[in-house]
Amino acid sequence: MKKLAILSSLCIGVLAFAQGIKFEDSNFTAILAKAKKENKLVFVDAYASWCGPCKLMVKNIFPLQSVGDYYNSHFINAKIDMEKGEGIGLAKKYNVKAFPTYLFINGDGEEVHRTLGYVEENDFIQFAKDAGDPNKRLAALKQKFEEGEKDPEFLKNLAGLTLYTDAPFTGRVLERYFQSKQNLDQEDVQMLLAGTQSTESPLYKIFKEKKADIIKILPETQYQMFDKNIKFTTVLKKSYNADSKTWDDAYFMKETQSFLSKEEAEKMLKKSKANSALKNKDIATYEKLTLELYKDPSSISSEELNFLAWNYFENVSTRSSLEKAISWAQESVKKSENYANTDTLANLYNKIGDKKNAKLWAEKSVQLAKSTGQDAADTEKLLKSL
Repeated sequence: MKKLAILSSLCIGVLAFAQGIKFEDSNFTAILAKAKKENKLVFVDAYASWCGPCKLMVKNIFPLQSVGDYYNSHFINAKIDMEKGEGIGLAKKYNVKAFPTYLFINGDGEEVHRTLGYVEENDFIQFAKDAGDPNKRLAALKQKFEEGEKDPEFLKNLAGLTLYTDAPFTGRVLERYFQSKQNLDQEDVQMLLAGTQSTESPLYKIFKEKKADIIKILPETQYQMFDKNIKFTTVLKKSYNADSKTWDDAYFMKETQSFLSKEEAEKMLKKSKANSALKNKDIATYEKLTLELYKDPSSISSEELNFLAWNYFENVSTRSSLEKAISWAQESVKKSENYANTDTLANLYNKIGDKKNAKLWAEKSVQLAKSTGQDAADTEKLLKSL
């Protein structure tokens, strides 16, 4: 397994190619029934439409003859957007939190194996073979761990498979892995940083104890930034009650001011509330908070401004707010013009009815996409509609 690919290359893609994997054009219930009838597993490419790196899977891996031959003969294949339609429920059922996630499911709807990330040809085929071997499936690997397996490579692979689906278990795996490590290499540091999500995790103690090793690989300023993020994440989880959708502002402010200024803490609380509101589809609250937060976009990165502007395109309908989002997208383009933010500008202009500017920026976006080898299908579709 390519551990680095699993830990660092997460996102998605869309269409299947005739000579490669053939995906079913049916609902998930029908796909399960077909798999049960043919005594096969279902392979699911669980994706989200916004995520880039797995468009590389669509472009580079899914079309390959060798990949298609194996997957088409051994599985019923499905591509499902986890943020639309029945995919929303499936994402909850199968705990899909990172993209792309590849699920292997039996005809009864039970998950038997999974992996994730951008995967090269041979490894992608090997994952499929592992899914077909009960001794190599995730459940069997977890059992092997519980029986005391200490092989470093085994532990590293298992941590990569469970990192985004079972953080407490991954913490236990990595704790055992790092117990046998005297010195950390770059891949070890990457795993430690990805796995340490709370100051209450055993990994946080390792993170602190191994600081000398870590700052040989990362600048100390970056180490301090990670430390602050871990502390922040820990406080954030304790400040928000997901069931009641309520915040304990006093607790948040008290705890964060041990590592943030009062002004920083207030800003981060407002950002966190905005993110929560968007997740809960409370668009009015999201709109109100973000308009307060981003009055002056001059110090905000191009990427963050584009992300914010796109969220407004997808969720906000107030014209004055959409015009503000256009100013954010313009600032994003000013800082770093690229396919993504010019596409955002085109869509925002189209949403407020400014077809002239929508066409201008859509043409520019397509041009930039083609010059950098990116897929401009959605923007070209917009352009044709104009």
